[in-house]
Amino acid sequence: MSLNHYLNKKVLVITADGRTLTGNLLSCDQLTNIVLSDTIERVIRPVDDPEPSSEASHGLYLIRGDNVVCCGLVDEELDASINWREVRGDVLGGTKHV
Repeated sequence: MSLNHYLNKKVLVITADGRTLTGNLLSCDQLTNIVLSDTIERVIRPVDDPEPSSEASHGLYLIRGDNVVCCGLVDEELDASINWREVRGDVLGGTKHV
């Protein structure tokens, strides 16, 4: 399935090493290589971790296709209404290619 219908829209990407990235999809190809602009990495901490969850800005970001696990559209209104520093959850594990 092609990601071309997501071009110039805000997407969320989960990578094989368990990172969560959001940004505007600028480009993609048949190997699922992705270029995002205004990229933000969200680091969600577990409930028992005293450190707050955080967001790190990465700007323009390239993700190799073999590192993309999932890519989907973001509901921007809902996304803006969430205080991501207060969100807690289990750590996503990595994905092993076999």
